Amino acid sequence: MKEIRHEPVAPTRTQWLASGAAIDAHRHDDHQIVYAGRGVLAVTTTTGLWIAPATRAIWVPAGTVHAHQAHGELALHLVGLPASENPLNLAEPAVLTVGPLLRELILAHTHAHTHAPPDDSPERARLRAVLLDQLRVSPQQPVHLPTPSSPQLKAVCEILRANPADSRTLPALGREVGASDRTLSRLFKADLGMTFPQWRTQLRLYRALVLLAEDTPVTTVAHRCGWSSASAFIDVFRRSFGHTPGAHQPRSQSVSACPKG
Repeated sequence: MKEIRHEPVAPTRTQWLASGAAIDAHRHDDHQIVYAGRGVLAVTTTTGLWIAPATRAIWVPAGTVHAHQAHGELALHLVGLPASENPLNLAEPAVLTVGPLLRELILAHTHAHTHAPPDDSPERARLRAVLLDQLRVSPQQPVHLPTPSSPQLKAVCEILRANPADSRTLPALGREVGASDRTLSRLFKADLGMTFPQWRTQLRLYRALVLLAEDTPVTTVAHRCGWSSASAFIDVFRRSFGHTPGAHQPRSQSVSACPKG
């Protein structure tokens, strides 16, 4: 993130991004909710990578430098909120669960701003009020890959990023980077706030979401991401997201999530 654009106002709108497209690093003076109604969205900040499939949204606090990356064709819905209005009382990015009601509220709110000029009508005000109420009660979900600062930890994380299916133990990885497993275990907890198995599972789930957005078969995704079988992958995925991996593949998603034109 060498060049950082400053866009004071966080927009409220819908837009399409082609698979692989990116929005470079920038920041707003406003808060922003970022939601992918279709595809998988990755938001990179200085503290890590935040992942959001169509059942999740990302909270980006005012002033946070962030960049977007689309995996699969992305229906991007952006909701800007003034810095004085923080329904989540959060100063750090977070991934939020998007249930059916919150999803429809986000779609309606962003669609209205995209296709009609802003207004102060009672109908628009009520829609926004209910949207904020739903945001306040939306559970947070740990779909986040924090960025390590320790050189030894960075080396281990890069090995696994290059090949999430690498099943080596922490002692074996430690021997490759010149650190003991005790040191690495301590660094994972102190630097990243999670254990080594937790971080590796988050990495594998992130890579799985990307592959699913590219319509990769579930069995292939399981193999490439390091699960012993498709059933083991489906079980972990269901426990993490509340549904099976097939729901994230393009052929199963409705193209009506963000009408073109």
